[in-house]
Amino acid sequence: MKGLRSSLPRIVQAPRPDTLLLDWAHAHRDLVRDQLGASGALLLRGFSVAGSEGFRAFVDAVSDQSTLEYRYQSTPRTAVGGGVYTATEYPASQTIPLHNECAYQRTWPMRLFFLCVTPAASGGETPIADTVRVTAHIDADVRERFRRDGVLYVRNYRKRLDVPWQTVFQTDDRAEVSRFCAAEGIEVEWRPNDGLRTKQVCQGLATHPRTGEDVWMNQAHLFHVSSLEPRVRASLLRMCAEDELPRNTYYGDGTPIELDVLEHVRDAFRAEEVAFPWRAGDVLVVDNMLVSHGRRPFAGERRVLVAMSQPHSAARSRAA
Repeated sequence: MKGLRSSLPRIVQAPRPDTLLLDWAHAHRDLVRDQLGASGALLLRGFSVAGSEGFRAFVDAVSDQSTLEYRYQSTPRTAVGGGVYTATEYPASQTIPLHNECAYQRTWPMRLFFLCVTPAASGGETPIADTVRVTAHIDADVRERFRRDGVLYVRNYRKRLDVPWQTVFQTDDRAEVSRFCAAEGIEVEWRPNDGLRTKQVCQGLATHPRTGEDVWMNQAHLFHVSSLEPRVRASLLRMCAEDELPRNTYYGDGTPIELDVLEHVRDAFRAEEVAFPWRAGDVLVVDNMLVSHGRRPFAGERRVLVAMSQPHSAARSRAA
């Protein structure tokens, strides 16, 4: 596996402090495409963004397709408007491990955009990693098992435990949820007390449509119960059986994933993690298959907005 040709992220500095990001984007659309293809992540620094609306306009200006909505969510976030959302709203003390956005689905965005409105007083970086190099760190036998079997995601939605299904599917209409799940190959089981259980087998690896490289494209290490802090995990397992956990992962055939395999995968991500301090107005553009991202703990107020564009699917990946 080749990996990316330059260090992450590639920084593009505004020519003048008053340069409007949208104006610059219209004049340099090809540069964004070419540099993103070469480096995997661009950090646009020192531009005048013009708030969330300017951010959304920039996303549209450099994307072949318009922004995507967060449907079938896995984390709490707030819609700002026009396909722009807050970054995951987990407690400041928690780390969000490196992952590729929506890799727990069969369709994911090829491009991911971040706007730093307010950097944290300390910490709060959005670390990134070259996913091609991460994949190369993972043992060939492990890669082959995930490529062959895929990953089974089991999610249980219950009141006051994790994200409710109404938020995940952005509707309170059961029929609409069932239609969405049928289209996505998600098994649905309605449970007592307005509960819901879903099961879906998704890809373990996927082929990048431009580079032809196979990359790790799943969130088995993130959804698995072992990703929780030991006290939280023990508390949950006292409350419910393993098949009742809010979320968990297995090999695609339903076999449990070995804990040492999951830790090996986490080590592969950690080995390639790089980070930079956010500055107000920074815009980070990421090729979502070539570069993974996470979040470090922080202190003080932190506000980062996110948008996605250009959907791609595992089926398209196999065809490519």
